Amino acid sequence: MRFRTFSKRLLADWMAQTPVLRCSIFMCVSTLAFAVMQVSVRAVSAELPPFQIAFFRNLFGLAFLVPLLVGQGWAQMRTQRLGLHALRGLVNIGAMLMFFTAVATTPLAKVTALSFTAPVFAAALSVLVLGETFRLHRWTAILFGFLGMLIILRPGLAIIEPGAFLVLGSAVLWAVAMIIIKILSRTESSVAIVAWMGVSLCLFSIGPALMVWQTPSPTAWLWLAFIGFTGSVAQVSLSQALKETDPTAVLPFDFLKLIWTALLAAWLFGEIPDIHTWIGAGVIFGSGLYIARRERRAAAQAKA
Repeated sequence: MRFRTFSKRLLADWMAQTPVLRCSIFMCVSTLAFAVMQVSVRAVSAELPPFQIAFFRNLFGLAFLVPLLVGQGWAQMRTQRLGLHALRGLVNIGAMLMFFTAVATTPLAKVTALSFTAPVFAAALSVLVLGETFRLHRWTAILFGFLGMLIILRPGLAIIEPGAFLVLGSAVLWAVAMIIIKILSRTESSVAIVAWMGVSLCLFSIGPALMVWQTPSPTAWLWLAFIGFTGSVAQVSLSQALKETDPTAVLPFDFLKLIWTALLAAWLFGEIPDIHTWIGAGVIFGSGLYIARRERRAAAQAKA
């Protein structure tokens, strides 16, 4: 009885906070969970191949999401766009396999910094695929995003790891997935989008995992379950933050991913990011944030 009373009081105090404060906390939790998931993938990659890690991340991640889906009601999973959900899952699994492979072989801070290019690629694809209005500010921000990428990679001046190209390929595919999500959101509920993503990711990652299958040790099983849990926490926290308030109000917190990742990578693996990674990440992230703010302003003007 005391626990139930305490829980109700805690929930009431939480709901009494402003949406911006709640969503800021959700974003902090999401970025920390994402960083912890990355270092966990790096840790277990010493024993298991990335493709197999990706499969178990999806399997355990879906298992942790099932209680939430049951609470929302299975009826919300009904869809008439199963093919588009499957395409989104296929694109997503390609992005995940490339990203996990990069995480296993490339400095984690650089992986995180380059992953910030996804919104920049998505902005370009929105014009080319969705036919959104050409705006000079959008293309200026996109050019700055690519400038930040060049600052990090320094082609011709530094050796570019293969993993860096994998991260960029992953960012492009994730940008394609963002476009598909935009199309799906016109008719599908957020529950259906999340649920079908989990199902499709599990199905599409089984084949690659079987090709490189190795029996996990007891310790590896714990790592895999933890990766699934932290991945789900990151995803659900991000979704809730974006649901409760305007994305531009909480997007600045997304840069915390780089800070958490850099601190954990330095502590656990002795990886110290260079100044070019920080500067390039700042330029890329700033361009993505600028695009988001300008798109919000344009949408508000269109409604007025």
